[in-house]
Parts: sequence; C-alpha cells; structure tokens
Amino acid sequence: MEEQTQQDDSITRLQVADREIVLLGTAHVSRESVEQVERLIEEERPDRVCVEIDAARYKTITEGQQWENLKIDQILKRGQGFLLLANLVLSSFQRRIGAGFGIVPGDEMKKAVEAADRLSIPYTFADREVQVTLRRAWARAGFFQKNKMLAVLFSSIFSKEKLPEEEIEALKKKSALQDMMEELAEFLPSVKEVLIDERDRYLASKIFQTKEKKVLVVIGAGHAGGIVQWLHRFEKGEAGTELSDLETVPKKGNWKKILPWIIPAAVVTLLVLGFVRSGFQQSARMLLVWILANGSLAALGALLALAHPLTVIVSFLAAPFTSMNPTIGVGIVSGLLESLVRKPRVKDFENLHEDMLSLKGFYRNRFTHILVVFFLSSIGSSIGTFLALPYLTALLT
Repeated sequence: MEEQTQQDDSITRLQVADREIVLLGTAHVSRESVEQVERLIEEERPDRVCVEIDAARYKTITEGQQWENLKIDQILKRGQGFLLLANLVLSSFQRRIGAGFGIVPGDEMKKAVEAADRLSIPYTFADREVQVTLRRAWARAGFFQKNKMLAVLFSSIFSKEKLPEEEIEALKKKSALQDMMEELAEFLPSVKEVLIDERDRYLASKIFQTKEKKVLVVIGAGHAGGIVQWLHRFEKGEAGTELSDLETVPKKGNWKKILPWIIPAAVVTLLVLGFVRSGFQQSARMLLVWILANGSLAALGALLALAHPLTVIVSFLAAPFTSMNPTIGVGIVSGLLESLVRKPRVKDFENLHEDMLSLKGFYRNRFTHILVVFFLSSIGSSIGTFLALPYLTALLT
C-alpha cells in the first residue's frame, strides 16, 4: 500500500491494490473544513464518498433531535442518566466551540453527503452507531472514570474561553492531534480505546469493504493515522474486516457483578462488628454516622443543584438506603422526584440546544436540570460513602 500526503497535510492519498483512497481529515467545527469538503468532492469526482457519521446521527443533524420524545423518567430507571448527561455535555462543548464561527458539529459531514447527492455519487455512512459507542465507553469506564469524565466535561461549560479560529484549524495538524490523543489515552485510557481506537478499526473496515476504484473519505483528522494503519493490515491479511465484536455492548463479567456489592457488605460487616464488640449503643452510633454522611452530602448535592426542597429532603432520607443497594442510586430517586415536581415543559425542549451552551442554561432548562440534580446528588452520596467507611472502621478501634 502506497501512502502519499499532499502539501495540504489534511489530505492523504492511499493506493490499496488497484484502488485509490483519498482521506480528508477535518476539524469538526471548522468553517474551512466545511468549504474544503465540497471543493474536494467537486475536484476529485470519486466513485464513492464515505463519511464519519452514522445514519441515525445524520438524521438528527438534518432533521433535528426530537428531544420531546425522550422520557426522562424511563432513562433514569434504566440507569442511563450518567450516559445521557455525558452525551448532552459533550454536545454542548462542541456546539460552544463552533457557535462563534456559525458552525454546527457535523456540518462538514452533512456537506459531503449533499455534494455527493448533487453529483449522483453513492455514499456510505461509515461510522459506528453513536449510542453503541457511548454505551461501550460507559461500560468500559469504572465509577471513578465516569465521574472524572463528567467532571472534565462539566468544567468545559464553566469555561468562557473561546478558541481562535486559527487554533481550531490547527486541530487538523497531525502533531497537535497526536499530543491530544496521547493526553486522552493517559487520562482516560479505556474511554480513548472505545472512542478512538475502536472507531479507527470500524471506519477502516467500512472503507476497505467498498468496491469502487476511487473512494473519498471525510473523517475527523484524529482518525487518519489509525485508519491508515488498519487499511495496511487489512491489505496484508493481518486482520479481518468482521465488525460484530464492535457492534455490541459487552456483558458484565462476574467480577463486575460482584464489585458493587462490596461496599454494602463492608458497611453491614462493620455495623455487625460494632454490635458484637460494643453492644447496641455503639452499633446505633455507627449507623447514625452512616446516615448523616450519606444523607447530608446527597442533600447538599441536591441543594447545589437547586433542586426542589422536597427533593432535597428525600435525597437525605433515601441516600443511606440506596447506597446499600447497587441496583438503585439516590440520583435515580432524586431525579425521578424532580421530574414529577418540576415536569419539563414544551419550551424546555424547544430551547434545549440554546440552553445546553451554558451552565446557567443547564440549570434553567427543566430537562437538563433534572440531570444536574441526578448527578450532584449521586456524587454527594458517593463522597459520603467513602468518607463514612474509614470513620466507621476507626470507631471499632
């Protein structure tokens, strides 16, 4: 396989057997990338265009997200509150970057499909379905990694800094992207593997499976290097293009099923030991510590989220018990109650895209506010749990 990078280092030309593959690396919120996509398709007139987007996400970009069809109570009950929140905050971050330049994330992919349609060129949605990617990333991340990821995403909402357009264009340069990928791999290795490495292989496989002589591929520039490596492996027969293992969410192993019960078991053991060694009074004292640590910090989280007073009270009462049952967290209870006392209105769904652009908007919009209540009460209860355990242990000595 021959590889040639043009003077414009966002374009890489590959010769795979008797086929030519042209990779165009873009920055997803770059005006120049949007213009370059259309121009290159006009100039190259490929036999097929592949785009780094899935069919469902393309439909969302072109038709809009039907947020009013999302049932927030069902999402919380299914334990997908963190996943939805991460999705919304990430969308917020991308939209805020592009907003200053009149660009919506995915505009370059939309432009590629429109240009292909206009020129009667067949196209392929080459990316993995976004919900599968998010669910796999969430399944691979541990509890602390999930909160670490959400904390980083939330910090992006606090930031008022706007990237200059030249810095956004620099995202297409391989050296800058390599630094970013290495930083992500060090910070959240399991998430980086799902979001970047797996999708490199997935995209490369979809590209390799095309039959046309000349294929133009529009991808985020961060995927270019990985795709080239996978195409090389496919051509040499070192790897197959089967993708079934990347299209499902892996089931939890036995260890992951047992792990959530370790903390409840530890708390019960400590309370029993307190009773055996020092009697009912000591055990009651330890139980009070557990209730106050969990309940107070869960209520504080709900209070910081500006939850309804009833939600704050219920968070305090529920947290000590939900912390003992891994199948339901206090965030589910507080989020469900908040969705009842402050039910999202039509205007909340209508204003969601605008409200997602700021922390104030997240609090103002009842739909996203429910998720903030869910998140902060969950974090408060988790902190209470890890503060209470060493204190309970110390009371035994």
